[in-house]
Amino acid sequence: IVYHPDYDKYDLGTNHPLIGNKPKKTMEMLKRTSMISSFTEFTPTLAEKEDLLRSHGKDYVEKIERLSKTGGTLTFDTPAPKGIYKYARRATGGTLVCGSKLFENYSIMVNPLGGFHHASKNHSSGFCFFNDISVVIEYLRTYYQLKKFMVIDLDVHHGNGTMDIYYNDSTVLDISFHQDGETLYPGTGSLKKIGAGKGEGYTINLPLPPHTGSDAYIIAFDRIIPSLTHQFTPEIIIYQAGVDAHHADPLADLDVSVQTYYRLAKAIHSLSERYSQKLLVLLGGGYNSDACISAYENVFHGLLHHEKCRVEKDPNHAKNLDIVDTRISNLQKVLKPYWNFS
Repeated sequence: IVYHPDYDKYDLGTNHPLIGNKPKKTMEMLKRTSMISSFTEFTPTLAEKEDLLRSHGKDYVEKIERLSKTGGTLTFDTPAPKGIYKYARRATGGTLVCGSKLFENYSIMVNPLGGFHHASKNHSSGFCFFNDISVVIEYLRTYYQLKKFMVIDLDVHHGNGTMDIYYNDSTVLDISFHQDGETLYPGTGSLKKIGAGKGEGYTINLPLPPHTGSDAYIIAFDRIIPSLTHQFTPEIIIYQAGVDAHHADPLADLDVSVQTYYRLAKAIHSLSERYSQKLLVLLGGGYNSDACISAYENVFHGLLHHEKCRVEKDPNHAKNLDIVDTRISNLQKVLKPYWNFS
């Protein structure tokens, strides 16, 4: 795991939904539950400009650097407070350290401040400046000659930046489960968006209806993810472990329980053990502080294959099974020319 006090300075303002002290609270939770003893802690470096430029345009990176000196605004939802260039580089550097440590006999690495999936090559949005998912992919491609990357993005918001960067790329299998873009920011991630050119069939979007609930979410995962992992055989799995699909999150409405995150994390780690032996976990979105830390706790219980996890009353475990079942079937039909789901 990586952590630095700079992480808690990645703060976009008093009235902004981003929770600035979430990484610190995550580390406190790990110490309180004694799970920290299962991890070695590393210090994230600052991502170098050359690392950023493999994924982002030079003018874009320098614009953030310039704005960071005085403070300003990049987009309507993403202000650029003073110093943010350094703090965003620290967060991205944490993901790069995680990536490199996976080649030093560590099978799981976690960045508590990662998963900035809304940043595209030349555009920031959704509280994201640099797409650390892409930056680490290009770093591992350059220095470790990896050729097959699998992204499992379970944040409630569609990973539009990652999709845009890899839409024509067959080396990155980019999977996003998210609340339907017709009902939630950023309004993208249609089931029919499957990639183009060499990347056709390698972008996979499952837009889920509001109030999907825990049971339907798990069913969707089980019917899509293991089969794709088996066929793609990734060299690394990057798990964007946003927990904003939780029923208490103020920005979305998928209504899943904390125990769902235990099951998802445990399943993803099992897939990694079988296929890649390298799992990079990025603790993405979550905007209710208490619910967020509880859900993260269960992500760690799942990653460590603990027999017990935090349990809460599930307010909506099986509400939209029929709707979700139809969407799963529709996605499998769209992907039939590329992948086998029989």
